[in-house]
Amino acid sequence: MSPAEIETPAETKPGNELKSAGSTSAGLRVVAIGGGTGLSTLLRGLRRSVLLPGQTLPESGININEPVISDLAAVVTVTDDGGSSGRLRRDFNMLPPGDLRNCMVALSEEEDVLAQLFRHRFKSGDALGGHNFGNLFLAALTELTGDFAHAIQLASKILSTRGRIYPVTTANATLVARMDDGSIVKGETSITASRRRIAELMLDPPYAEAMPETIEAIERADLISIGPGSLYTSIITNLLVKELPKALARAKGTRVYVCNLMSQANESLDLTAAQHIEKIYEHTGAPIFDYALVNTAPFSAETIARYAAEGAGPIAADVARIEAMGVHCITGNFASEENVVRHDAMVVTRALLGLVAKSGT
Repeated sequence: MSPAEIETPAETKPGNELKSAGSTSAGLRVVAIGGGTGLSTLLRGLRRSVLLPGQTLPESGININEPVISDLAAVVTVTDDGGSSGRLRRDFNMLPPGDLRNCMVALSEEEDVLAQLFRHRFKSGDALGGHNFGNLFLAALTELTGDFAHAIQLASKILSTRGRIYPVTTANATLVARMDDGSIVKGETSITASRRRIAELMLDPPYAEAMPETIEAIERADLISIGPGSLYTSIITNLLVKELPKALARAKGTRVYVCNLMSQANESLDLTAAQHIEKIYEHTGAPIFDYALVNTAPFSAETIARYAAEGAGPIAADVARIEAMGVHCITGNFASEENVVRHDAMVVTRALLGLVAKSGT
């Protein structure tokens, strides 16, 4: 089967209800899973297609000819143990707030002063230096409420986010990796700093459970995106949580893997796009993707040289190998090439929503 191009996405799984962008009562239910910069970048694009309850299309600013999102949920990794998040995790025995905070800001009106405040990082002071205000705010709310997940929801309301945000688990789990030489490395920071290849990723404790709200959101979703983000520490770490892989395997919505643009020296060196999916399947034990969005546009020589100096490079788009796995490949130019290569949030958003809104499952 030939890969589908972004301009003419292939048909989605039979059974999806056709959604009308022209109706304020209809809209897509979307779940985005991941962590790090990749997820927050994608959420900035998805946010612009969210139609709030009671809001009309003219009020929303959404193009009447484009799909709308009526319900958006972000499911975020919580295994970070470095920087401000790591310090708060150790000092307060709480889950790391950094990735969740970034997602909240991404789903808010970013020019708002509150969003700017949540992004603020203190530059000096023995106690405050290096801490992020948003992280401290979430730590305070967690102490007040006694519930980290509740603190996230309260902070989201304060920021008026266009979507719900869930930690993938409320268990205070540590990431553990078995490396290619058989050694065991504990902690996300130590794993990413290791020079060995990751052979298997695990959680300690291994029985960390997903929030019921997360499973429900996946079951109801029309579209589920996974990625982009660091293969192991932003994507696979979510899929180690109990019940999540099974929920994704039986999900009725369209499931899409958003492939990274560049390899990562300590996580995905020399891995092709198909090999990324294979590594994910090794941990889920079952296929969980219907589509893969893979960048096929070339990068400038300057960008390639800059990343090569860091031991990284463009991820090879081995489309035929992806298709042979039963995953339909959507190819195109999904990159924004600046100082740091990122996904173009709006291009990816249009491609994702187009897969569901233009045909039925």
